[in-house]
Amino acid sequence: METNQHIAFCGLDCMKCNAYIAKRENNDALRRQTAEEWNKIYNLNLKPDDINCDGCLTETIQNSNCTIRKCARSKGLLNCAYCADYSCEKLDKNFQTSPGCKETLDGIRARH
Repeated sequence: METNQHIAFCGLDCMKCNAYIAKRENNDALRRQTAEEWNKIYNLNLKPDDINCDGCLTETIQNSNCTIRKCARSKGLLNCAYCADYSCEKLDKNFQTSPGCKETLDGIRARH
């Protein structure tokens, strides 16, 4: 993993995530845009105020209901690339909408 990357448990590069960027830059327009996009893609009901993330590796995460995060933390993993059960059903479902996450985790596994 490169030192300038913050790789989430699922393989998402937080530095490229709109929720992380919106929080870091306090960008309300990006919060609105992201909420609209994610509501359509993931069939959610997010409000712009819900788009605030410090990265799922921190303790201050607002939405700790992510099943991938819960699973990886319970196993004490840096991310799912280090899991003996990689790739699981939870990840495979996530990869359908975020294929870049699979590439990232596969790359980490190849170096691991």
